[in-house]
Amino acid sequence: MSTSMHVMELVRFGDADTAFATRELPRPAPGPGQVLVRVEATSVNPLDLQTRRGDYRDQVALPAVIGNDVSGVVVETGPGADDFQPGDEVWYLAPMFAGQGTYAEFHVVDQALVARKPAGLSHVEAAGLALVGVTVWEALVERAGLRVGERVLVHGGAGGVGSIAVQLASALGAEVVTTARARDHEFVTGLGADIAIDFSAGDYVPQVRALGGVDVVLDTVGGDTLARSPEVLADRGRVVSIVDIPEPQQLLAAWGVNATYHFVFVSPGRAKLAALGRLVDQGKLRPVIGAVVPLADVAQAHTLLEGGSVGEGRRRPRGKIAVAVHQ
Repeated sequence: MSTSMHVMELVRFGDADTAFATRELPRPAPGPGQVLVRVEATSVNPLDLQTRRGDYRDQVALPAVIGNDVSGVVVETGPGADDFQPGDEVWYLAPMFAGQGTYAEFHVVDQALVARKPAGLSHVEAAGLALVGVTVWEALVERAGLRVGERVLVHGGAGGVGSIAVQLASALGAEVVTTARARDHEFVTGLGADIAIDFSAGDYVPQVRALGGVDVVLDTVGGDTLARSPEVLADRGRVVSIVDIPEPQQLLAAWGVNATYHFVFVSPGRAKLAALGRLVDQGKLRPVIGAVVPLADVAQAHTLLEGGSVGEGRRRPRGKIAVAVHQ
């Protein structure tokens, strides 16, 4: 096996078309308790866009390899890494801002963060589910404590996070309301949404209030969502945001309905992946892959996720944008 590998390296903060360069770096070696994984697929997330733009420049020293999702094959184990052996197909969420990221042909990770890939998922599908799946699990199960029979409002149900949140909430036995453009209503109801509201055609708040409000709001879009969440919450409702932190004045209205707010900056873990894998095996959860690009086209994937067009007028797809590393 070669002692080097190709990566897409972030060489400057800013626009996607000038941010990345192909580099050849030494292939990492696993240390104690670690495994070396041949990365078959990764994906592009909003966190990657923020990192590329420079939002986390205090945590990211250039040049850097970024990215967090991995689905691949174990090729080498370090001392004491006895949970896996070469040839095992695995998936995991890499630690954020800690060591090399996943826009690379190989990646080293502590075995405690790694789970066996669900047999029913391809590597592309598994890579597209890791970060968003763990995020949604933490948001709806661990933070909001969503229960059977409750009503949840998922903002952006056709997006990468939203499409998984709709499925998970439905699997938990909740009534699912989601915002999506009219053209995506059939898509989100197919995922398990009970009610779809076209946010682009008018104010969603009166429509949600007409239902009697919701027990949980999942904010995946930002903007004024946090400020308006108390308007749609039932008493003692919960708001979970993965994108924003409120201004103090926004919490005054939340106090009036006894609301609880949670803010998620997700942490990796094998147990969460295992729980997601069980739902996959039961046919209750499926990643939504809207586009697949090769590693060399990571910049195009960033442009697509930001809503721009590339090549032949391609626009931002539904669900996740996956990156096939070895083609």
